[in-house]
Amino acid sequence: MLAGRQRPVAILDACVLIPMPVADTLLRMAEPPSLFEARWTDEILAEVTRTLVGRFGKSPEKAIYREAAMREFFPGSVVQNYEHLLSFMENHPKDRHVLAAAVACHADYLVTFNLRDFLAAAVEKYCVAVVGPSTFLTQLWSLDKIAVEYRLDEQAAAIGASRADLLDRLANSVPAFVNAVRAN
Repeated sequence: MLAGRQRPVAILDACVLIPMPVADTLLRMAEPPSLFEARWTDEILAEVTRTLVGRFGKSPEKAIYREAAMREFFPGSVVQNYEHLLSFMENHPKDRHVLAAAVACHADYLVTFNLRDFLAAAVEKYCVAVVGPSTFLTQLWSLDKIAVEYRLDEQAAAIGASRADLLDRLANSVPAFVNAVRAN
């Protein structure tokens, strides 16, 4: 975390915003009082919407509703003015916009399932930690177990499940995080 910040800033790649259980968990951790400041770009949100419709068969209305809800509930999360950095990014071309946005907003973390697209040599000079969502959530857990448990219980209640059921749903996507919570 950067000096002077109360909460870490994290760019959330489209791939972590698509699977609903993981996306819901991450977004709940960013709700006030937030455990971190979530950031994304219009391009990331557009990718989420396209993928939900094209790959996962969601209706365009549902996908657009989800994007609109994210914009409404996190109005300060859209990173802008990062395009001038694209030519300096040396990571995988399809994800240069994600790293450029992380650099532009001085993110502490870039959270993605696509770790291979962000090799250390391309990222380390920007002081951005590229981590998977399991690692990121586990770090949040280690900082404030009570707040994370509360958010998990809220999430479980919202879908009519127990915390154990919710953890079962998350286990394949964020196993280290689920193991840490279950071990407590």
